[in-house]
Amino acid sequence: MNIILFGAPGAGKGTQAEAISEHKSIPTISTGNIIREALKSGSELGHKAKSYMAGGGLVPDEIVIDIIKERISHDDCKNGFILDGFPRTITQAEALDKMGVTIDKVIEIDISDSIIIERTSGRRVCEKCGSSYHLVNKKPQKDGICDRCHGTLVQREDDHPETVKNRLKIYHEQTKPLERYYSNQGKLVVIKGDNKTINETLEMVLSALEA
Repeated sequence: MNIILFGAPGAGKGTQAEAISEHKSIPTISTGNIIREALKSGSELGHKAKSYMAGGGLVPDEIVIDIIKERISHDDCKNGFILDGFPRTITQAEALDKMGVTIDKVIEIDISDSIIIERTSGRRVCEKCGSSYHLVNKKPQKDGICDRCHGTLVQREDDHPETVKNRLKIYHEQTKPLERYYSNQGKLVVIKGDNKTINETLEMVLSALEA
């Protein structure tokens, strides 16, 4: 099953993607994690992406599309995959269609901006494996330490309030139109996440995937 998971930055897509990946036994392809790894390694892609991410902007389509083309060609994607963070624009969605990739379901996690800003202030991410945690909603077993790989948990630069506000503005301008794009294809399911716990949202997502 090929799944797209999208929503505003801070909507909890990473946590949901991890759970779906375990439930469906298919990999999560997070362009954000791939690009951050490139930043950390100092690769050519990292240098190209750095100036865009530092200000909360989006990495150009041609870079992201090349990343996706390469990643979905791997053997672990033969039985399906979850795209988390791609597509972010109509242009990217059209490019995905042109690749001949069949998408079975598109899940949108819809949460209001005010709640997202509140949530992101408590988010922490493992700098080693990329697993997501939250100081209130998803605490690690040991403060500051990843449960999975024992890496250090950090607050990403793009989770700082001013950066989040800028990313939300870009999201509404460039990514929110995907709602209509995939609704017109009959593939969109909108999950309302306001006033829902992570587990409640996950139950709604898994139910939508089985429908």
